[in-house]
Amino acid sequence: MNSSNPYGARSTADDVLSGVNLAGKTILVTGCNSGLGLETIKVLSAHGARIIGLARSLDSAQKACANVGASATPVACDLSDLASVSIAIDTIRRLGTPLDAIVTNAGIAAPSKLDVRYGVELQFLVNHISHFYLVTRLIDLVPDQTGRVVIGSSSSSTDQASKEGILFDNLDGHRYYKPFTFYGQSKLATALFAKELSSRLAGRGIAVNSYHPGATRGTNLNVNLSLPLRLVLQVAQLFMKSVPQGAATQTMLAASPLIQGTTGEYWSDCHVAKGSKFLADQALATRLWNVSEQLISEHSRGAARC
Repeated sequence: MNSSNPYGARSTADDVLSGVNLAGKTILVTGCNSGLGLETIKVLSAHGARIIGLARSLDSAQKACANVGASATPVACDLSDLASVSIAIDTIRRLGTPLDAIVTNAGIAAPSKLDVRYGVELQFLVNHISHFYLVTRLIDLVPDQTGRVVIGSSSSSTDQASKEGILFDNLDGHRYYKPFTFYGQSKLATALFAKELSSRLAGRGIAVNSYHPGATRGTNLNVNLSLPLRLVLQVAQLFMKSVPQGAATQTMLAASPLIQGTTGEYWSDCHVAKGSKFLADQALATRLWNVSEQLISEHSRGAARC
């Protein structure tokens, strides 16, 4: 990466693309309908990119894409439903366009009650498995040498995940369920996925990086928090990033020329950061990949590929 990178925690998504012309580029963003996703597609579009915006419902995706005009294509993709993800994959492939970047921005955090679908806890499904499915089934559309994959993670992957890393014997929460531990686990899974995908795509020259956006006010990520925690959050938001600042790192990774050639890293505040110790665990990353493929093969219309 360019050592003269001038951006940091207070930079905005528009700042990091200063002077960048994205005409002719197509970028896919999940969770485009609000918060960081909506800001990201607005800024990418303003710099000339064509957007493929994914949201839980077609109506939500259409409303978001209306903010950026005719250059945006809305696609329904409910990440809690593998059938919906499969349909979204088919829809995107039928568009017949290369994907210069894929940004997995969508996610959920800390539902107070355990919700199990397809044999795994909901956060693991939405934050990791469905994005794994989406990316691996579209990766052949990403151009060699110039393409990018940007995987949403979190500092929770280090701070809140179990000390064992991924609890393969408790992915459905049957032994115990702690909302923030399982959130951290899901975000560790996404960072591990990015690391392993980077390695597998090394021969194609595709840059794959994960990122922590930073604590950001004005997003819907914390809607599942209990009332006491929501009250604490109201005060904490005074010290958080704005949405344009929170969207900066993912926007930079998706489209800034400063990132060219950098892959397999975990980012925060627009710079490479120290992620979880488990990101160096090749055996864990391989096992996670295999478990993810197996789950998708069992519960969707086709196995993941890469």
